[in-house]
Amino acid sequence: MLLSADLWVSALLRRVSQAGSFAYIARRGDKSYGSVLVKVLNLRTRDLYVLREAQKGEETVWMRPVETLNEADLDAWIARQAKYDPDIWVVEIEDAEGRHFLTETVE
Repeated sequence: MLLSADLWVSALLRRVSQAGSFAYIARRGDKSYGSVLVKVLNLRTRDLYVLREAQKGEETVWMRPVETLNEADLDAWIARQAKYDPDIWVVEIEDAEGRHFLTETVE
């Protein structure tokens, strides 16, 4: 069984906090079924991670849909996705080492 989006986001925020970094919900989506985007910022890099839709029996995988160091480009991509899917969540993580704190596979 999959976790609800709000519970999953809460767990991510806790992992980030326990590691001494900062994260916040930049956009709150549907509590149960919203997709989650994770934006990671540090002094040198910007990354965005999107959960790939997993088929039954497949591993959960996070992907980078945009390869850029420009935060404005990431924000524009997120805004386009929000128009398409108003239920998405956006979590922003600020970490000096650029860690994403995702426990699933990242491609």
